[in-house]
Amino acid sequence: MRGSHVPATGTITVVDWPDPEAREPGQLVVRMLHASICGSDLHAVFHGLLHAEGPQRPGYPGHEGVGTVVSSRSERFPVGTLVLTVPKGEMGGCFAELQLLDELHVVELPAGTDPADSVQLRRLMMAQQYGTCLYAMRQFWPVETPARRANTCAIMGAGSAGLFFVQEARRLGFQHVVVSDLEPRRLDVARALGAVPVRVPEADLAEVVAQVSGGRGADLVIEAVGLDVLRDQAVDLAADRGIVGFFGLPERHGHTEVPLWTAFRKNLRLQASVAAQSEPGLTSFREALRRISEGEIDVEYCLGPEFPLERIAEAMQTAEEQGQGHVKLTITP
Repeated sequence: MRGSHVPATGTITVVDWPDPEAREPGQLVVRMLHASICGSDLHAVFHGLLHAEGPQRPGYPGHEGVGTVVSSRSERFPVGTLVLTVPKGEMGGCFAELQLLDELHVVELPAGTDPADSVQLRRLMMAQQYGTCLYAMRQFWPVETPARRANTCAIMGAGSAGLFFVQEARRLGFQHVVVSDLEPRRLDVARALGAVPVRVPEADLAEVVAQVSGGRGADLVIEAVGLDVLRDQAVDLAADRGIVGFFGLPERHGHTEVPLWTAFRKNLRLQASVAAQSEPGLTSFREALRRISEGEIDVEYCLGPEFPLERIAEAMQTAEEQGQGHVKLTITP
C-alpha cells in the first residue's frame, strides 16, 4: 500500500509499505476513504514533536479519518462497515490507503451513510475533531459550573477546533464569545457563527475581551493553537476565579514555563485536555457523529480543498501556511 512517511522533522513523503493484516482478536483493517489534516499533525511534522516511533509508522501522523472495514477479526465491526477512525493521536495512521486498528478506536458511521457520497463522508469525518472538542469542553466547563459565570468566553485560534469551541460556547449560553486569529476568512466564519472576531496582531484581544466583559476578563479562555506565548496571554485574559483551557499541544516535550504567579493571584483553574480516544465507550465521538448527522452543528466551512495522497507534502505545507484561509484540508487516498 501507499502511505505517508515522516523520516525526520520537516519532511513528509509517500512510500510503499506492507499491507497491514488483522491478526489479533478485535483487530481490523480499514480502507481509508478520506483523512483530514489536524493542527497537531503540523506539530508532529514541522514543529519538533515527531514521536520516536513516527518514522516507522505508515500513515503517520494522520488521526482523523473515515473508511470501510476490509478485513476484520472483530465481531462488532464486520467487513463492509463504514467507520470513523479515532486512533490515539500520537499513533495515527490515517494518511495511508489502509490502516490497522482495533475495535476500541473506531466508531460506526450512522445508518444510511452512503460510501459513494464524498461530501457526506467528509462531513461525518469532522466528528473526530469535534469529538475531541466536546470531550475538552466537558472538562473546561463542567455541568456544575455556575450558569451565572457564563458571561464571556475567549477562544484563541479560529481553526477547525477553535470554531467548534465557538459553537459549543454558544450552546452553553455564554453571552459573549470572542475569537482571535490571523486569517480574515476564518474570522468571517467565526462571525457567522455568532462570535466577536479579533484579527491579531492588528487588534488587541485583551482590549476586546475587557470591553465585552465590562473589565472583568473572560470566565473561560481556550488556547486552541498550541503556542507558549498564547498560553501566557490566556492566563492574563482570564477573569478572577476563571478557567483556562489548554487544548493546543505544547511546543516542546519536557518543561514549559507557566505564569503561575498571575494564575495564583487570580485563583484560576488551569485545565488541559488530551486523550479523548481513551474515553470509555468513545462517548464524545458518538455524540459528535449524532449531532453532525442530525444537523445540530455546522461543519460546512470545514469542507475545504481535497488533495490526493501523493500530494500530501503540498497539502501539509498549505496547512502550515494557515490553510491559505481554508479551515480544513482533506487527504483522499
